[in-house]
Amino acid sequence: MKKILMLAAALTLGSSMAAPFVWPAKWSADPASAAKKGGDYRESTISDYKTINPFTSAEARSIPNYWMSLGAGLFTQDQTDDSFIPDMAEGMPVVSNNGKRFVVKIRQGMKFSDGQAITADDWVTTWKIHTDDKVGSNSYDSFFINDKPITVKKLDNYTLQFDFPQQSATAYVTMSYTPWPDHVFGKAYSAGGAEAVKKLWGLNVNPSDVVTAGAFTLQSYSAGQRAVLKRNANFGEWNKDSAGAALPYLDTVTLKIVKDLNASLASYLAGELDVYGPRNADDLAQIKKAIDAGTLKATELANVSPAATSQWITFNWNKADSPFKQKLFRDVRFRRAMSMVANREAMVQLALGGLGNPTYYSVYPVFKNYINDAAPKYPYNLAGATKLLAQMGFTKKGSDGILVNAQGQKLEFTLATNSGNTVREQLGRIFADEAKKVGVKVNFTPIDFNVLVGQLTSKGESRPFDAILLGLSGGDNIWPFGSNTVPCGGNLHSYNNPTKGDCLTSQEQLMTKLFFQGDSTVDQAARQKIGAQLLKTEAELQPVVYLVGGSYHVTYNNRLGGQFPRNQMDSYYGSRNVVTTFIK
Repeated sequence: MKKILMLAAALTLGSSMAAPFVWPAKWSADPASAAKKGGDYRESTISDYKTINPFTSAEARSIPNYWMSLGAGLFTQDQTDDSFIPDMAEGMPVVSNNGKRFVVKIRQGMKFSDGQAITADDWVTTWKIHTDDKVGSNSYDSFFINDKPITVKKLDNYTLQFDFPQQSATAYVTMSYTPWPDHVFGKAYSAGGAEAVKKLWGLNVNPSDVVTAGAFTLQSYSAGQRAVLKRNANFGEWNKDSAGAALPYLDTVTLKIVKDLNASLASYLAGELDVYGPRNADDLAQIKKAIDAGTLKATELANVSPAATSQWITFNWNKADSPFKQKLFRDVRFRRAMSMVANREAMVQLALGGLGNPTYYSVYPVFKNYINDAAPKYPYNLAGATKLLAQMGFTKKGSDGILVNAQGQKLEFTLATNSGNTVREQLGRIFADEAKKVGVKVNFTPIDFNVLVGQLTSKGESRPFDAILLGLSGGDNIWPFGSNTVPCGGNLHSYNNPTKGDCLTSQEQLMTKLFFQGDSTVDQAARQKIGAQLLKTEAELQPVVYLVGGSYHVTYNNRLGGQFPRNQMDSYYGSRNVVTTFIK
């Protein structure tokens, strides 16, 4: 009899299913009863993909990042009040050790897209791989605080223990990383370490070998054309809408690869895409014209919020192969002069159609509470730029109009951006034209995005670029400074990334200290004061020249349902979650 009882208990445990995560009805402008199953949702991207490996991708528009944005983490933020609520966690954690230890119960019954159970092992393995510096994960820095590791421990198959070296205001953000399958990545890691992990899930991967915890998995990929994602039926077993229906509603998501943003707009106007991110007033005018003419059945919402992205120019301090340029880029007078060369008002008018604002700081415009307008600014001032460059010894121009120093060295450098991003291409041309007015020759060169990212994230004493114009997205509204951008040694500490990751200046050291001080400060008002000091230090050092912040505009084809209510849309949360999007 005891054997039978024990067997019954084992069967019950193996087939148990915790309560599902129910997506709140308030997150959708449409009632759950209006949702329909099936159909294909269509987006675009201007850059082909580099990999499908979640541990080696760094691009915001990578397929792994797309999956991660759709909801697969222990906690998620409620967009109505910014609070954290359980997602893959069964409930909120038990907190102890003065706010440094979190014990989290995982929902039982969750499965990966291949049907394997999702357990504590998957979080532990994911953490181990992200924190192996030989892997080169873009998430590496998020698992350390002041060089001290955050540890993740399995207590049992469905219980995790997180230990932080100090209190962290962003603890819930950190714990909400996406788990990847231990039976895929853990197996490879145990057998061959970091190199084995990096070889997994390249662009030639068999789609049936790709395993995800999220709403979609890979159906197919055609280089230079499209990636198609298909619904993960197992996701719907633990994700329900407010009426109890399984999510996602969609059958597939098609990510069309286009040559540039103009091509993306043309596809949207032709009804071939379901969503598009308007860049400027001209885009909005073209969309409105098509809507008014009846050739496009769509909704357009202009100026929904300030942007949650940044556009900037970074100068490479690691140019041992060119001592002249290394000295130039490390001189704060040069960087301040380049900020004065940036005609931000012209950039707003010409590149953004007047819909945006000049920016001077790393904090996204949408995070207003963390922007310290008392911090130094170096606005457009060609006379001021000329004066700073003269202090550096550039007082004479050659016959070609380019400044030279006493040694006859020309003030010239190459500035690269990602080809196809027409806004950045316009920003770069404006910058180069203004620089020429003061005698600085900027060789502006749009190149392939994946090549550009490789240059930016490279480490060493002689990194392979002069200057790069790019942007950042991501991050959170709890402490909106990047763990991989601000501290020295971070993967995206773009201007100074030597082999050992050492700081070169006292300001860098102070910024690193302030970053971790702010992250460890739970009180929001006190944290904002630290943020103001960090922003001031950053602005004085001017390691990166910030350019403009656009406005966030929303437009979507009216065949879509499931968008957020208008008062919940902003550039941080977006306008919809694909998980609850449906085709009418």
